[in-house]
Amino acid sequence: MAKQNGKIGVTTDNIFPVIKKFLYSDHEIFLRELVSNAIDATQKLKTLSSFGEFKGELGEMKVRVTVDKEAGTLTVSDHGIGMTADDIDKYINQIAFSGAEEFLEKYKDNANAIIGHFGLGFYSAFMVAKKVEIRSLSYKEGSTAVKWECDGSPEYTMEPTEKTERGTDIILYIDDENKKFLEQAEIDALLKKYCRFLPVPVISGKEQEWKDGKYVDTDRDKVVNASEPAWTRKPSELTDEDYRNFYHELYPGQEDPLFWIHLNVDYPFNLTGILYFPKIKNNFEVTKNRIQLYCNQVYVTDSVEGVVPEFMMLLQGIIDSPDIPLNVSRSYLQSDTAVKKISGYITKKVASRLEEIFRTDRADFEKKWDDIKIFIQYGMLTDQKFCDAAMKFVLVKDTEGKHYTLDEYRTLIEGSQTDKDGDVVYLYTTDPVAQYTYINAATERGYSVLVMDGQLENHFIGMLENKLDKSRFVRVDSDVVDNLIPKSDKRDVNLTGNQREMLTDVFRASVPKVEKAEFLVSFEALSADANPILITQNEYMRRMKDMAAMQPGMSFYGELPDSYNLIVNTESPVIKRIIEDADKALLPSLQAHFDAISAANDASEAIRKEATDGKPNEDQQNKIKSNDEQVTHLRGEIKKDSARYAEGQPLVKQVVDLALLANGLLRGAELNNFIRRSVALL
Repeated sequence: MAKQNGKIGVTTDNIFPVIKKFLYSDHEIFLRELVSNAIDATQKLKTLSSFGEFKGELGEMKVRVTVDKEAGTLTVSDHGIGMTADDIDKYINQIAFSGAEEFLEKYKDNANAIIGHFGLGFYSAFMVAKKVEIRSLSYKEGSTAVKWECDGSPEYTMEPTEKTERGTDIILYIDDENKKFLEQAEIDALLKKYCRFLPVPVISGKEQEWKDGKYVDTDRDKVVNASEPAWTRKPSELTDEDYRNFYHELYPGQEDPLFWIHLNVDYPFNLTGILYFPKIKNNFEVTKNRIQLYCNQVYVTDSVEGVVPEFMMLLQGIIDSPDIPLNVSRSYLQSDTAVKKISGYITKKVASRLEEIFRTDRADFEKKWDDIKIFIQYGMLTDQKFCDAAMKFVLVKDTEGKHYTLDEYRTLIEGSQTDKDGDVVYLYTTDPVAQYTYINAATERGYSVLVMDGQLENHFIGMLENKLDKSRFVRVDSDVVDNLIPKSDKRDVNLTGNQREMLTDVFRASVPKVEKAEFLVSFEALSADANPILITQNEYMRRMKDMAAMQPGMSFYGELPDSYNLIVNTESPVIKRIIEDADKALLPSLQAHFDAISAANDASEAIRKEATDGKPNEDQQNKIKSNDEQVTHLRGEIKKDSARYAEGQPLVKQVVDLALLANGLLRGAELNNFIRRSVALL
């Protein structure tokens, strides 16, 4: 053939500026694209040979990447199928398509869409090169070697050349802005990132050895990839040690994975890979970019949102599928039905594998439960299909360390922990040490208590309450043990209204100031051997505050003070003694105030009854207002007198402090005073 000059059939002059300008942030992908093309050419020749369409010697089926810093070139060479002049004209020169100019104008700010539409991995070379040269000799008999050259404009030249070996050399003349791609270390790093598992050996430079105080090149080629990674092999060919070794190859320095799932499906789409369950060090360590996506062993991305469900971002490993739609940069996934089907398959496969492990080796599953619990709960909260499947194998653990499925645990407790309304009550603790007193009271009553101390437990509990019929979860310290699972109506507290008000003020005055906490005093007729005072937290408000810590949108609850119930057990001998003492020493002095309050309230009620149509006139309203002010003043006096009385009652202070101490709420000077008072009382 004669030398040929021509213009690339793009029907517009602006494709090269677009490539250079808008792909700059991703310009390192050029090497992946060129090496991938070389691999494809090599694989095609192997296929032709296997079908008998190529009868020559295959020879060295490797891809070689060569840096020539002095010449300023980077060359990607293969020994594959090669190209004729017609092939180059068809696959390189003819980029034209219907509406090209309009398309470029529409997507000029989105290089990925442009490159993806063209399907031009080869042209990514112009992101880093001022000139690109192709030297190729086709496998076809009688072929003439051809040289193609382009300087980054639509103009090109093509002419015969001398080349004795079959295959293609792509020679990049690196431009001044990208000289780093003439450094061997930079090229090796990119090959390791993108090409470490390609199916054909990739050679880059020479192996090195330590000699005379430095590393020097040997005469041995350096192969940068493993051409048969674990996920491309059959599970039956791999041992547990093979899986662990591959994991450590992917993630050096990490602990052994808990277990793994080998994906291998060829219908209705192609998908292979290995997903590992790592040991999560923190309670909730969600780190994205753990799973790597490959396409025919070519690295694509580690941003796999859309390909795997969100909860599987906790996993690590590799997914390889030629069926996931990608643009030519191989870095951006398109959300379509194929991706959704793959995502659904992965969810189903992971759930199935977890159930299989649970059924075949439950002891090992329970042993690893604390490590995988966060993953399973996260999945159940964010993926309905996974949740439905996981209801069979999700576990709960009680304070004795025993594990149960949800069905097993309901069967265990429904006889003793069903309340008067027919609801099964699941008692739980978030801190077995801090809440020991309440756990002990519940277990002595014959109740079982679950340990639910993970960061997602509040959300998980809410989900279970919606899933499980006639069930509710109650934290073991949210009320006194008699009220946790109410079997009948409460016993009446034998106190008059005046006694309640007096004792409320006495006990409230004895509570030290606790930062961001409020205490509401109430009275319950519990058993005589129960603690004199118990402190509980309202279940609803506590859940809201816990959720607020994880969800910024609920910050209103997070800013509220902690609300505690200070429950006084009127059946306790100590409390009975305190009541008797207050009745004798304090109540008589307060009686005049109580009588005056009663009289003022009665007077206001009489005025309201006398008012026409129940609407007091201005004079009547003033009298009611005066009575109300008197009542407010008298109640203030009662509080003052009760507080003064409480100051001289070390026993009252002692039982209050004991309750605070049991809940970890007694600190600093108040704790020191408690210790000194305890010694004095002894």
